[in-house]
Amino acid sequence: MSFLAEGEVTKPVEKIHPSNLQHVHKEVVVHAFRQLVEHSHPSKGKGDLTISIHSFAHSRMEWLHKTVPELENLAEKYHIGNFVAIRGTDQRFFESMPIYARLGMHLLFYGKEQVKLLEGNKFVEDVLREQSVHEGKIYDSPESVKNIPSFIKMYNIQLDELLEPDIHKYHTFNEFFYRRLKPGARPVEDADDPRGFCCAADCRLVVYQTVSLAEKFWIKGDEFSIPSLLGLDPTDPFCEALSGGSLAIFRLAPADYHRFHSPVDGRVLAEHRDIPGQYYTVNPQAVNEPNLDVFTRNKRSSLIVEHEISKKPVAIVAVGALLVGSIRWTYNNEIKRGDDIGYFAYGGSTVIAVFPPGLIEFDEDLVLNSTGKSAVAAGQGSIETLVKVGYSLGKMPDAAQST
Repeated sequence: MSFLAEGEVTKPVEKIHPSNLQHVHKEVVVHAFRQLVEHSHPSKGKGDLTISIHSFAHSRMEWLHKTVPELENLAEKYHIGNFVAIRGTDQRFFESMPIYARLGMHLLFYGKEQVKLLEGNKFVEDVLREQSVHEGKIYDSPESVKNIPSFIKMYNIQLDELLEPDIHKYHTFNEFFYRRLKPGARPVEDADDPRGFCCAADCRLVVYQTVSLAEKFWIKGDEFSIPSLLGLDPTDPFCEALSGGSLAIFRLAPADYHRFHSPVDGRVLAEHRDIPGQYYTVNPQAVNEPNLDVFTRNKRSSLIVEHEISKKPVAIVAVGALLVGSIRWTYNNEIKRGDDIGYFAYGGSTVIAVFPPGLIEFDEDLVLNSTGKSAVAAGQGSIETLVKVGYSLGKMPDAAQST
């Protein structure tokens, strides 16, 4: 029996009071999500992101509790965030999940058995797309600049490293979100070593020498494959060259500098290809779900680069996510490690680098964290590592150089 009477979802939010979330119709959760996005609109709020959709401190949002009682408590209990290792230390920190990601998770999975809401219909997919596009328009509007000060405060953004530190020079929130850094702000480690590879983003990173290891420790979705990630036929030469290769997964949180950079020296082999898809959250809890692969379902765009030394192809895939409206590229034909090659408009998202088998040997500390074998990962299983653009990712082994 349906929990809601016909037309119930159209009632004012304060009139909807489900007593048990496990019996809540999916339309109610979606209604909450729509209300949450709408609440963040600059023209309706005070420009304070600390009490909006992007907040971690959702307990202050009394209006949300009126929309779906108990949703806040359940989100906090089951999907509150994850640990991230701080590179170069034996420390880790707990990264709380912003409330928009929590509700995004509950649009996909909720309840004791993590019930999927996607079976047999496009309802949830449509609303995620609708709200992601809507949010992008909000933050491209001139009035959105009022959100910049609270965003800086909430995420403790360092203005002194920006190419344009004067926040009044930005015309929209999105302009600030994909801000540029001063030259030299992200130096490439081991830049003189032609065998080196570097991190592509300020992000949380996991690395795996083979796709099978990535599927064992991180990507649980049963649909993942290199061809599906690239949106190509398995017989495509690029897919064949990358089959069984290595993966570096760079996850950007909303606080991060949102331009991404080349991890390799080389030249563009094939212009970027846009691949249509959905707007699911790419938070680890979603990536670790066995019944849905967000990387191959989400909107994404792929670029193929020829590695300078080996002449082998490397794929760089920008993956959109919940509330991410745009992926934009800025690359030139010839690219060097650390070169700015693209950026995301508002939202956290992910870049995946796919290397052919044997081309890269990832740095040991990254491997130990990613496989849950480091001291800092003890008791947590696989753990992401906090890195910045230019940090060492790994090296080309001698054996690969001689082939």
